[in-house]
Amino acid sequence: MWYVEDLIRANRFDSDEIGRTLVNAYDCPEDVRPSIAQWYEELMDMMRTEGVKEKGHIQINKIVVMQLDELHLSLVKSPQDTLYHSVYFKTLPLIVQLRAKAGDEPQSEIETCLTAIYGYSILKLKESEVTPLTVEGMKQIATFLAMLSERYKEYKNSNPTS
Repeated sequence: MWYVEDLIRANRFDSDEIGRTLVNAYDCPEDVRPSIAQWYEELMDMMRTEGVKEKGHIQINKIVVMQLDELHLSLVKSPQDTLYHSVYFKTLPLIVQLRAKAGDEPQSEIETCLTAIYGYSILKLKESEVTPLTVEGMKQIATFLAMLSERYKEYKNSNPTS
């Protein structure tokens, strides 16, 4: 969703441009396109209303990150999931390095990882050169986030109202 927010910004919140560059790019039946266009319109409205036209993320995205962070903290405190602990502690030095480079804006460990993966994906889209060390670090972070995602799905399936 962060990428979608940036695509909307890149298209200057222009519905016609979003229609041409984004909606028309979907491989779907023509009668589905109005629904996709409406979805983008609603996202643009949310971004305007929540004051994230220039930067930042809409509240619904922030809530998911907070939920992931809360789950992560509970998994770290729980002694039962030794596999999660193992992957987390292997990832922790990378998180510490990234947070040191991030500057003054505080982020949770999970948001730090998501920001790193997002930044890495943007570099790959731009076909920028990436060091082998960075590639290995991103693989580790991706493994960690994939495990957290799996635990999140399990949690959501066992607690459908949360």
